[in-house]
This record gives sequence, C-alpha cells and structure tokens, in this order.
Amino acid sequence: MNHITEAEAIVLIDPAAGNKGDTATGKKYLVPFILVVSLFFLWGMAHNLDSILIPHLKKACNLNNRESTLIDTSVFLAYFLMAIPAGMILKKWGYKSTMITGLLAFAFGAFLFVPAANNLSYLTFLTALFIIGCGLTLLETSANPYAAILGSPDKAAWRLNLAATFNGLAAPLATIVGRFILSGKSHTQDELAAMTDTVRNNYFLTEAATVKTPYIILGTVLVSVALLFYFMKLPEVKTISKDGISKGSFLGALKHKHLRWAVIAQFFYVGAQVCVTSFFIRAAQQAGGFDEYTALYYLGLYGTLFLVGRFVGTLLLRYISSNKLLAIYAVISALLSIVAIFGDGAYVVYALGGLGFFMSIMFPTIFALGIDGIGDDTKPGSSWLIMSIVGGAILPYAMGTLIDFNGDNIQIGYSIPLVCYLIILYFGLKGYKIAHK
Repeated sequence: MNHITEAEAIVLIDPAAGNKGDTATGKKYLVPFILVVSLFFLWGMAHNLDSILIPHLKKACNLNNRESTLIDTSVFLAYFLMAIPAGMILKKWGYKSTMITGLLAFAFGAFLFVPAANNLSYLTFLTALFIIGCGLTLLETSANPYAAILGSPDKAAWRLNLAATFNGLAAPLATIVGRFILSGKSHTQDELAAMTDTVRNNYFLTEAATVKTPYIILGTVLVSVALLFYFMKLPEVKTISKDGISKGSFLGALKHKHLRWAVIAQFFYVGAQVCVTSFFIRAAQQAGGFDEYTALYYLGLYGTLFLVGRFVGTLLLRYISSNKLLAIYAVISALLSIVAIFGDGAYVVYALGGLGFFMSIMFPTIFALGIDGIGDDTKPGSSWLIMSIVGGAILPYAMGTLIDFNGDNIQIGYSIPLVCYLIILYFGLKGYKIAHK
C-alpha cells in the first residue's frame, strides 16, 4: 500500500547523520517505529477506558443513556474539530513535535479528572475528555502516517496492523484498570430517591473519586513518554515531488475517490466500534444477566479477542489482500450483530465478544487503503481519515437515543453497528479501488 509514484519520493531525514537517510525501505528505522508503536498503546488505553467510564459516570452523575454517551461525543468531536488544525500543525512542525504536543495535551486532560471528581462535575469530565480527544487527534494524525511510511511502501498495511496490535493490547489491560474504577455497586432510581441528600451525595462522590488515581498515573506516564520523545532523535519524513516541492492540499486530497470512500468507511467503523464497547457492560448485565464485575470480565474477553485478532489479521495480510480480508470480516461482524440484536442470554455477550476479533483489523486496514497511492496528499489525507473518527461522537449518541426510545432495550441499539458493517463491506468490495486517470 501507499505506493510512491514517479512524480514523488518519500525521504527520511536522519537528524543524527545531519543528512538525508535511506528511502522508506531503510531498516535502521526500527527504533523510531517501536517508539511510535507505544503511542498506539496509549491512545488505545484512553479509548478503552471510555468504555468503562460510560457505565461508571452514568452511576456517579446519575445520567440516562443519551447523556452518558456524551463521553464519546466529547472525545470524538475533538477529532472532528481538531483534524484540520492537527494537519496544519503536522505540516508545519513535523511528526516529532506534533506527537510531543499530543502527549502533553493528553496528559493535561487526564489530570483534569481530579477536579472533575472532587466537584462531581460532569461538565468538567466532558471538558477533560475533549482535551484528551484533542491530544489523541494530534497523536493519530502524526503516528498513523508515520508508521505507514516508515518502511517499505508495499508493507504499509501490514506495518499499520502490527502497530495497531499494541493498540489492541490496551483493551484487556484497560479492564484491569477498570477493576479500580468500578465499585460493583449500583442503585435503582427508587433506591436513590429513598436516600437522604447527604447519603446520596456521598455515594455519588465516592463513585466519582475512583477515577482519580488511575488518571493521575496515566497523566504521569504520558509526560514521561513526551520527555522520551523530546530527547530521542527521530527521522523526519518528507514527501518531495519531482520539482522538489510538496504539493499536498487538504481539499485537493479529496480528488482521490478511494480516499473519499475510506473517510466514509472509517466514519462508520469508528462509530460501530464505539457503539459496541460503550454499551457492552450494560448489554452483558441486561441480556446476559451478569453483575457489573462479570460484565467487566467479558469486556476484557472482548479486548483479548481484539488483540488476538490484530495478531491473526497481521499474519493473514501476508496471504490475503487487505480489501478482501476487510470484506470477509465485515460480513462476519454483520452476522454477529444480528445475534446480538435477536439472541438471548449469554449468546448475546459471546456475539459482542466475537466482534472484538473481527473488528480488530478494520481501522488500520481502511486507513492504509485510503492513503494508498495519494503521494503528496498523504498528510492531508490522513487528516481527513482522522476527522472521520467523528463517527464515534455521533453514532453512539444515536444508539443511546434508540435505546432510550425503546424502554432501555440495549439489544435493539446494536442495529446501528449492523448498518455500519454493511457500509464497510461495500468499501472492501468496491470503494477501496483507485480510480486511474
């Protein structure tokens, strides 16, 4: 993927040598690639913790389903609003500085969880999550194309899936952190109404306070990683056209038909993934009859299958073209969604867990197919693909609304991911094709 045409070349500038290094096939860029992979893990941790925050803050702040999905909206709206600025920052500052800035913004948002919990302010939580989303946008806008370009062009999809495997590693580990966030306690609205104001407020404050330590630790780790990036010498990637000038433009990137379809597919993929995980715990409680900790265990199983799927998918991509594997996985995901909607008992939870495996390769594969062969438009094209992550802000809210309108029926909400997988299927079959002039 990401072929280099005769009109352009991808060159890596080695700051240690003070001159132009190898082309994108150089093996000496292994260490920079490993450092970038660590970013995939960190933003994976952020997103997987959101799946735990939704049911947790729903209790702590006494929210309905729609209100609880504003957690997703805050994070993914930031992707939409920050995508263009992130692309401009990346173009002006380069990959290293953009990644450091993203890490620091991410850390600042994490530290804001402390005053949010102390004041039991849902608005402050949402503000912190929006700032985190801005940081994640900077990280993904820079790290995804950096991982794709930092090596042989025909292995870009494989390399992105390998890096994304460590993003998947965060899923099961986040459920371990979730044991320190979730209390296992919950009360019905009638039980809350029967409490005195003092008892009820203390319950809410106690629930909210459990997020403080995990997010303080996360913020500290992020600052440490930012310092590591600052002191490490990383090669900068530059796309140079044959006349020596990079001609990529934000709007001009959309002239590539396959990129436009990739943006659409990514919108629905991210929306589907966030929908599945945001309501996973509540679906396991309602349809499977599990308690909160058992539901969390199955969310961890989902994360483990997501991680295994990344490894298996990375191996399969050596033998199956990325668009075909994407289409196959989209069909299976659609079938599992049908089980989640119409199934009963533990089978619903098993189907949702299976989605972790088959969604695992979708984001990096769509990303790699989208920037395949767009040359100078790689950076602005990456911004479009990151902007499409706004699907994670819109579709979960739609799912929460559908659930509320159907008497808190979580299962019917999975109709929305089902539609998403059908759109991804089309992209894997036809939308990915490059329109040659």
